[in-house]
Amino acid sequence: MNLNFLRPQTVLCVCKAIIPWAWGTALVLLGIGATTGLFYSPADYQQGDMVRIMYVHVPASWWALGVYTLMAVSSVIGLVTRIPLFFLMTKAVAPIGAGFTTISLLTGSIWGKSTWGTWWVWDARLTSMLILFFLYIGYLNIASRINQEKDFATASILVIIGWINIPIIKWSVDWWYTLHQPASLMRFAKPAIHYSMLRPLLIMAAGFGFYALALGCLRLSNILRRCQLDRNH
Repeated sequence: MNLNFLRPQTVLCVCKAIIPWAWGTALVLLGIGATTGLFYSPADYQQGDMVRIMYVHVPASWWALGVYTLMAVSSVIGLVTRIPLFFLMTKAVAPIGAGFTTISLLTGSIWGKSTWGTWWVWDARLTSMLILFFLYIGYLNIASRINQEKDFATASILVIIGWINIPIIKWSVDWWYTLHQPASLMRFAKPAIHYSMLRPLLIMAAGFGFYALALGCLRLSNILRRCQLDRNH
């Protein structure tokens, strides 16, 4: 099998090509999504304008789960193939996922204060999301000390085991009693959200995704260059 496309120089060239248009696309989508969500989407009949925090909270939550899933998949491939690039990809995107998780927790607390009257409740969804944050922090702590391939393997195993928390986050509102509302969009039935709110939500989610792509490519490029410098010295 030809694996030339996984060589560091090839990956660097691909990242260099992706980064500019990913940044540009993210900027355009986030601008459109924020403008539409703040000024053109309707207020909620119960929550009023506070519902607009959804356009940041929900995409951040989606991508917090999505990035961790990417880390788990990359870790599995890295362990199977022993190709270091996949371990480095996991390391590159981990801070991005941690950032999304932080945004999700902070905006969720603000939203909870306005709707539930409290900043935090120990229900299943919030608690499992907090566990995800600690999983990210734990991996980042280990990754900061990694200098051998066997250390990458240990960190990858922890990521894979931690992935069990992702379906718990997704289905916790259905499995247990929780104050958190059920899924409005990512469910088997028709989405329970009006198109006027759904459109900016999806635009913001796409903007967050391209932001993650651009930043992930940038971080991976920096990590690869640093590895090359270390080998040269």
